[in-house]
Order: sequence, then structure tokens, then C-alpha cells
Amino acid sequence: MVKKKRASSLDVREAMDFLNQLLADKPFLPAVIPVFLVVWGIEKWVFSLTNWVPLAVAVWAVFQYGSYQRKILAEDLNKKWKQVLLETSPTTPLEQCEWLNKLLIEVWPNYISPRLSLRFSSIVERRMKQRRPKLIEKIELQEFSLGSKPPLLGLRGIRWSTSNDQRIAHLGFDWDTTDISIMLLAKLGKPLMGTARIVINSIHIKGDLRLVPVLDGRAFLYSFVASPDVRIGVAFGSGGSQSLPATELPGVSAWLVKLVNDSLAKRMVEPRRNCFSLPAVNLFKRAVAGVLSVTVMSASKLSRSNLRSSPSRKQQSSSTDGYVENSNDYKDLRTFVEVELEELTRRTEVRPGSCPRWDSKFNMTLHEDAGTIRFNLFECTPGSVKYDYLTSCEIKMRYVADDSTIFWATGADSTAIARRAEFCGKEIEMTVPFEGINSGELTVKLVLKEWQFADGSHSSTGLPISSQPSLNGTSSFLPRTGRKIYVTIVEGKDLPSKDKFGKSGSGCYVKFQYGKALKRSRTVSHTSDAIWNQKFEFDEIGGGEYLKIKCFIEEMFGDENIGSARVNLEGLIEGSPRDVWIPLEKVNSGELRLQIEAVRVEDYEGTKGLTSNGWVELALIEAKDLVAADLRGTSDPYVRVQYGNLKRRTKVMYKTLNPQWHQTLEFPDDGSPLELHVKDHNHLLPTSSIGDCVVEYQRLPPNQMFDKWIPLQNVKKGEIHIQVTRKVPDLEKKSSLDSESSVTKARRQISNQMKQMMIKFQSLIEDDDLEGLSASLHEMESLHDTQEEFMVQLETEQTLLLNKINELGQEIINSSPSYALSRRPTLP
Repeated sequence: MVKKKRASSLDVREAMDFLNQLLADKPFLPAVIPVFLVVWGIEKWVFSLTNWVPLAVAVWAVFQYGSYQRKILAEDLNKKWKQVLLETSPTTPLEQCEWLNKLLIEVWPNYISPRLSLRFSSIVERRMKQRRPKLIEKIELQEFSLGSKPPLLGLRGIRWSTSNDQRIAHLGFDWDTTDISIMLLAKLGKPLMGTARIVINSIHIKGDLRLVPVLDGRAFLYSFVASPDVRIGVAFGSGGSQSLPATELPGVSAWLVKLVNDSLAKRMVEPRRNCFSLPAVNLFKRAVAGVLSVTVMSASKLSRSNLRSSPSRKQQSSSTDGYVENSNDYKDLRTFVEVELEELTRRTEVRPGSCPRWDSKFNMTLHEDAGTIRFNLFECTPGSVKYDYLTSCEIKMRYVADDSTIFWATGADSTAIARRAEFCGKEIEMTVPFEGINSGELTVKLVLKEWQFADGSHSSTGLPISSQPSLNGTSSFLPRTGRKIYVTIVEGKDLPSKDKFGKSGSGCYVKFQYGKALKRSRTVSHTSDAIWNQKFEFDEIGGGEYLKIKCFIEEMFGDENIGSARVNLEGLIEGSPRDVWIPLEKVNSGELRLQIEAVRVEDYEGTKGLTSNGWVELALIEAKDLVAADLRGTSDPYVRVQYGNLKRRTKVMYKTLNPQWHQTLEFPDDGSPLELHVKDHNHLLPTSSIGDCVVEYQRLPPNQMFDKWIPLQNVKKGEIHIQVTRKVPDLEKKSSLDSESSVTKARRQISNQMKQMMIKFQSLIEDDDLEGLSASLHEMESLHDTQEEFMVQLETEQTLLLNKINELGQEIINSSPSYALSRRPTLP
């Protein structure tokens, strides 16, 4: 009982202490209590205040909102007034950045705005296609203009600071304009269906900028300190190609704002920075591609605990094991680096320890004048098929118009790291910290081997090599003039031996796409170093069209893509073939060797015209040392000849590895590739390949036999003996053809056409091509009509010739009286 009394006295004492403390902290509390009692009394005995409280709160909210709107309106009026002063006043007030804004007003409409509009239009279009919402099936950028009103810089002044001997400028960025014009045409998916025009007519971006001069003032890096405030005004058009009414589409405004925020955050929000270089020469030279060598040297100061606690790590993990000693942070740490440039990725080997050394060198291609090389660090756990992402860093690069290259990155404590290669071929070494706190450093070496330009020139190994100008002063690059582009796929190197499921395919082939033209190579045995030696022809397309390449392996249930690449064909020079190794994108290894050549269409047609009436005579003599395809150690070989779309085959020689065919085949000489495929004949099972080769006959002299043993490709051994001749009858009897009449030439031309048609008929019958036979019959009918017209013309000329001979004989008789007297008889 005593204990209960002591507890109650303690509670009362604590309550009094709390009350005294509350009165000391809140002296107005005693005055609130009487007011509360008065309000309670009025509510209970006079009238109810319950219905008046929401009204009072609403009135108070209206006044607060009106005050907020007046404040925003005052700020807008102040900004507009400052803009009016800048545009109309001949002099500017004495503020630190007014001169810069005045300068922007002068140079923005005619220089900066068009240049930025052209640069940002491609970026915006690419980002919209990659990040379009589900409501929009397809979107197209029709118009892009940033208008004539520039952003305002440093309205509150500019502030300079120093960090590690680097000067950094801090200034505000405020762009509020209704003068822009960005028009999009969207094709909508279900359930709306149809097309709609989206017009962006206003934009507001406000944030704080950082400017860091580098390389002794030759360039500066710029970025936002934090993600800026972005607002976008969107209108929805009508008419024209619009199929829906001009009503607002749900979610489009929010999507555009998110798209702009993501693009800014990815490119120019700390620690990511952009570079603006100040070139001194040749402002109109445009780089379209580059070849870069990246060597991942080593890393240092890697620690598992620091990497796991890095804020840049994609998947955060919390430690539950308590304290771990520093000696165990890098114990059994096995890491590798993935190098990423656009869609091209390459991977180093796995190395252990906190200071691994890789020394892995990769050749990479760049399809613009700037790019970002990203290095992703992964941990490889033994016995696991998954790789744990740890952290990353990046190095950016840009071409400068004096043929130099700038590389830059973000250093420790937000400092700037910048290097400059004065010429192609110079090696640059950079040590870049990984993102995060104390996450280690990465050392790499970069060598820009070559820049390629749109005018056909290129710079490499320190010496710029320019193309020869044409007679009219322009470059030899002829956009949309019908030049022929010849692409030869020679071989591959380090191709992926297995697909993503770990299975090896039976064959490998390559697809090419240039504009709307699609080409496919033949299928070769799937090895890491495949060989094709196959040539393709394309009509040249202007406008920076890429040659797109995809490499496949054949599977039983569908072909698997094992890599792709893009090749910029701008600036090809006639008579200067390019022999390049193209790395495959979206895979860890693999390169393709291409030989690319541009030929004038006039030269091509002129050469082709010499052989348009000729044919190719191919004699298949024999073969030796063929691969045994049967279980009994022999083969049943025959040759399938493919000449363009025509296919012919020889007879089968049974049970031999050294067959002799002695067969002659003829094809019309139209420049098509001539391929020989040696097959093993089987009655029940499908035929198997025992080698193939390509016969290069196009540059052989006319009417001269070419006798050679050609080694078979894609097999370990085997050769084939051939004799090929380009038959050109016009050159065999040139002297007689010069004196031939047009009728004789027409007869010879019809005869050659009939011969080529018969060869084509034979090939179509062997292939059971009914559609081709139907089309060829129509060609034969037209050729028959031409022959009948020729016969009628021949009969007409024959009749005219006989009449002319009779007339000439009659004239001779009438004009020679001595001849008439000598023919009279003599009287005795």
C-alpha cells in the first residue's frame, strides 16, 4: 500500500514539472485556454460554429493563393521588364552578366539557335523513339526550332570559386520562352487509334550552372548543379494529316517533361558534364565517324565494402554481418570491366584482387563527332552464372575542328580531368575515379586512330589525308548520283562461337541493309574465324545513310543474331578502296573485315557495255584431295554453279575423292558473282557441302582463257581445276564488224539474245521455277516479235537492193552506144 502511494505522488510531481516546463516554453498558452472556453460556450449555448469553420478556412486559402499568384506575377513582370530593357536599351546597367545576355540577344537568332536546333533535333527524335509511351505507337519529328529568344544567364550575378587550383563559375540559368516551335506527328495505338499533332510552344527551364575552363581556355565543361525545374507548354493541332480532334491526349505533357528531365540528367547534371570547345580553324568541317582504340590497363583501391555502399550502385545491399576487417574487403574479389560505346560493348578477362591489371585492348567505332565511353565494373563470383554490378565511370570525347580530340571526365571531389590529343595516333592515358565515395580508380589508354569526314577526307597518324577535288571544285563524293558501292565481306575474327543459350549453330551468314536494298551472304561453317570472300553491289544513297550489318548463326528452330554493326559510307573516294575491320555491337567479341569501293556508274556501264553481247565460258575440269563425306571414306561429288540468279550443276562422279567432270557451262556476261559449291550426292539424306569457292573473272582480259587450281574454302583440304574465258565476239572480229551493216549487227545481237535466253530457260527448268518460266516466255515472245520485224526489214532491204541493181544496169546500157553497136551483128 505504501508503494502505491509513493508511485502516485511521483506521477503528480512529474505532471507538475511538465506543466511548468510547458508554460515556460509557451507563455501564450494561458491566454489560449480562456479563448477556447469562450468558443466552447458560444458553440454550446448561443449558436453552432461547425458550419462556419470550413468557410473561414476556404476564405483564408483564397487569400493565400491570391497572394502567391501576385508574387509569381510580380516575378514574371520583373523578368519581362528586364528582357524589354535588354532588347530596347542601347546600354546595359552595371551588372556582372548583363553584357553576356545582351550578346546572346544579338548572336542567338542567326547563329546559336539554328546550330542548337540542328544538334538537339536528332537527340530529341532518338530519345522520343526510345522512350515513347504505350499510348503512342509511332512518333515523328516534323519541325524543331528553338526560336529567337535566348535564355537569361546570371540574373543574380556570377560567382567564382576555386577547387584544387581550378576556377569554377556559378551562375543562374533561366529560359522562359513562348517562341519555340516543335511539332510532332504521333500515330496512336489502341484504344484511340489514329494520328495526332503535338505542338510544343513554350518551355521553362530554371537551374544553376557550373562552368569549368580546361586546357588553358581552349574549352570549358558545363553542367547543372542539380536537376533543373522544367515546365513545357503543349498544344494539340488539328487539320492536315490529323485524324483525331484537337483534344488533349492523356499523359503526353507529363511524358515530355519526364523525357526532358531524363535527357538533362543523363547528359549535363552533376557529375555528368558536356564540353564546349573553341576551335580556331575550319569551322565547317564535319566529322561523321571515328576509329578508337581503348586499352583498359588496371584498377586500384578497390574495396568490397566501399563498392557495396556506393550510392551509384544499381542494387543496394545492406550488411548484416557487422564489422569486417579491411583485409577481407578485397579477399577473393574477382572483377572485370565492360567497355561500352554507343551500342558497342567489349569485356575484359576476370582478374582477382583490389588492384587488378587487365591490359585488354579493344578497337571501337564512333558514328558521330562525339561520344561517351562508359566503363562498368562487375564482380564475378566463382560458381555463379550471374555478375554483380559494382560501379562505373565514364570518359567523354569530342572532335575539334583543328583535327585534335578532347577527352574529359569527372575527377575526385567533382574536379575536372581533361586531356587533348593534338593529332590522330597520339596516346592519352587517364586515371578516372569510379562513381561513389572511395570506390577506387581506373586507368585506361585511349588512341584516336582516325577521323572520317563528310567531304571524303580523313585524318590519321598525325597527317591529314585529303581527297582530290573534282574539276568543279567540289569533293568527289557524289550524293544521289547513282554511283555503285561494292562491299566485299572477306572474313570474320573472334566471332561468338555460341548463342545466348550456350548452343553452337551449324552455319553462319551475314545480312546487309543499305536503304531498302537487302543482301545476304552464303552460309559458311560456324567458326570463330569464318571466311566468306563474297562481293555485293549497292546503288549509292546520299544523306548519310548507314550500311547496316547483322551476323546470324543457323539454328533448327530459327536463326540467332550474334552481333550487328553500322558503317558510314560517306566520303568514299573513287579508286581508293577501304579495307576495314568492323567490330560487332551488342556482343562481347567479334569483328568483320570489309572491303568497300565506290565506282562511277558511267565507268561501270562503259565496261559492262563491252561485254553485253558476250558470255562467260566455264570449264570444270577436275578436283583433287576432296574431303571424304561418306562413312566408307569416299564421296560422290558434283559441282553446283551459281551465277547471279542462274544455277547449273555437273554430273555426279561416284565413290571418288579426285573426280573428273570435263564439263563446259556458259552464262551471259553481266558481271554477276560466280560461285562454285562442291557437294556430296546422297539419295536419301540431304546433300552435304565439301567446299566452295568464288571465281574472280570480272577483270580478266577478253577472249583469253584463265586456267587455275582454286583451293576450296570452309574445308580442311581440296582443290578444283577450272578454265574460264570471257567470250566477246565483238572484239574477235572488230575489223570486220566495223564494215558490217546495221542489219548484220542486228542479226548478231538477236542471235546472242536468243542464246542467252536458251541458257536462262535451261537454268529455270532445272530449278522448277514456274514464275520465272512464265516471265521468260513473255520475254521470248517480245524477242520473237523483234525477229519477225527484222525479217520483214531484211526482205524489204533485199527488194530495194534488187531494184537498185536493175536500175543501175539499165542506166549502163542506155548510156553506152559503143556497147550497143558492138553488140550488133556484122553484114557480109
